[in-house]
Amino acid sequence: MKLLFVYNADDGFFNTLGDITHKILSPSTYPCSLCQITYGATGMKKLWRTFIEGLSCEYEFLHRNQFRQTHESREPLPAIFVDRGTGLDTLMTSTELNSCEDLQNLIGHLRTAIQRALSN
Repeated sequence: MKLLFVYNADDGFFNTLGDITHKILSPSTYPCSLCQITYGATGMKKLWRTFIEGLSCEYEFLHRNQFRQTHESREPLPAIFVDRGTGLDTLMTSTELNSCEDLQNLIGHLRTAIQRALSN
């Protein structure tokens, strides 16, 4: 099982620079809650990094343009998917991610979703 964390943002230097500026100047309108919750001004939050590194499965972070190059999902982004080798299933939807109030809340919801995925 592999988790795919897909941001609602494109990769690249200028896109990243624009994203950082947007998050600082107008955080309430930033379109990627996954990035907003898991990253601070200087990079990935320590609690998130510790959680991710402690997962018992593979994981990959993708930007929207990277994801769309290899997957045909119509799921709104950001989203978290599980890949069992037979295609993607949505683990957490954009709506679920957007409803997470903070990093602790996201981690709690994600733990529950992973447990459900492991039992299926």
